[in-house]
Amino acid sequence: MACAGAAQVSPAPSPAVGVSALLQLNERYDMNGFRLSFVAACLLAVGAFPAAAQDEDGELWFNPSFAKPIGDRTSIELETAQRLRDDPRDDTYFARLWLNREDAAGREWSVGVEQRWNGPDEREVRLLQQVGYDWGPLELRTRLEQRFVDVDPQTGWRLRQRVGTTIPLSDEENGWALTGDAEVFLTLRSTEPGGQTGVTGLRTFLGFERSFGRYDLSLGYLRQQDIRDGAEDRVGHAPFVGLTVNF
Repeated sequence: MACAGAAQVSPAPSPAVGVSALLQLNERYDMNGFRLSFVAACLLAVGAFPAAAQDEDGELWFNPSFAKPIGDRTSIELETAQRLRDDPRDDTYFARLWLNREDAAGREWSVGVEQRWNGPDEREVRLLQQVGYDWGPLELRTRLEQRFVDVDPQTGWRLRQRVGTTIPLSDEENGWALTGDAEVFLTLRSTEPGGQTGVTGLRTFLGFERSFGRYDLSLGYLRQQDIRDGAEDRVGHAPFVGLTVNF
């Protein structure tokens, strides 16, 4: 009979448990390695894409937003932006109202309307439809826009495809993360008769994000390239500050 004061010896862990832990660690390493490779590929693509001369300048972008759930899978969001540029480029301001709905597969479907001010003389209204979804470690967003510019005679149609990824920098649930994405602008119909169509823009972003309670903060560098036929591409380099307040 064992003595009452004898220490209890825990059973040795099953080899299967150790193998499972190693596999999970390896999977996490491989996934983060893939994400990091994707971010690096985006940065290389930015440098390799432009072959024509460029008109470059500095900008400053602010993106405050306010979001509130109105059901288990439904939310509304007011998104605003202030994009400040040096002369002769015009500053841009806009406000978007979104209605978002997440389906059972985790995709987020959204419809929205936007009022935009491009400099002192041009106004634009946009109708927006988009879906956000994941494909493995990649985060994708597909958006369709109908554009109504007050100084142009016809409705423009544009498709935007964004692909990105996020790499956690700690084990903390809401800790800092490295994020990067690239977005292509495909103009299906210009707002001007005979205007440029096809690939008309490329936007890339690299930065960091973190949640602080109900506040989501995003800080980084954004590069916007407007691809123009018969003229230098217009490129903006912008520090980016995004803040979302969740109610």
